[in-house]
Amino acid sequence: MSAVNDTKLNSVIFLLSGLPGHGDAHLWISIPFYFMYVISIVGNSVLLFIIKTDPVLHEPMYIFLSILAITDLGILITTITTILGIYLFNSREISLDACLTQLFFIHLFQYIESSLLLLMAFDCFIAIHKPLTYASILTPPRIGKLGLVSALRAMVLILPLPFLLKRFRYCRANVLSHSYCVHRDVMKMACSDITVNNIYGLFTKLFQMGLDSLLIFLSYVMILKTVLSIACYDKCLKALNTCISHFCALLLFYTPEISLSMIHRFGKGLLSPLKNLLIAGISSP
Repeated sequence: MSAVNDTKLNSVIFLLSGLPGHGDAHLWISIPFYFMYVISIVGNSVLLFIIKTDPVLHEPMYIFLSILAITDLGILITTITTILGIYLFNSREISLDACLTQLFFIHLFQYIESSLLLLMAFDCFIAIHKPLTYASILTPPRIGKLGLVSALRAMVLILPLPFLLKRFRYCRANVLSHSYCVHRDVMKMACSDITVNNIYGLFTKLFQMGLDSLLIFLSYVMILKTVLSIACYDKCLKALNTCISHFCALLLFYTPEISLSMIHRFGKGLLSPLKNLLIAGISSP
């Protein structure tokens, strides 16, 4: 194990975690991970190709889906290097700068996804509540501006994290909990006072994902209110059908995130390290 006690910042080395007690089987374990990533990359690429080539799909909801696919690809590419590096080559070491770079892009793409899900909820609400003026409200230039604002908000919130972590001295056990770097994991390795990081990390979560979740919930309350006011059963089903893709995206995004957060905060000791790491690998992150 690499020592990090009282070492200089530029020589800090972290050790990423694979599956404990399964070192000899890492090559076999890498196979399902590899196929999972290949399927995800191919699936998102096919989705982008279909949306790009079919003019019928050049609508706000599908544009948001295509941007969501790009962010998914960004997270996959950011995490696949270290995850497969561990299982294929037993390469567990990662420098502080590389770790901070990885966690910056992981959290950036994660927060952009959260913003996109909010925009998709807004799109569903406009499509159901004001179908006649839908095209005039969500014009391509306006969609572009909304996407840019979402990316800038995520960038502004995430940019301070690497600098806040860079100022620490790391003198505790340097073994991270996952196969990739995330803020809460690296923060715990510091021997300095991490109060500022704790407060800022909580603030970013509440301001980005907490606020987005609240607004998404309110959007669906308004959507259900509008749908229930429709007298025709067929029109009611057709209105709900416009939100199916968005609802599936919500489940795929929030279920692993909430599960992993609950395990970290309340489930220590309830799940084995193997199951914990498998959930972390599937959520990524």
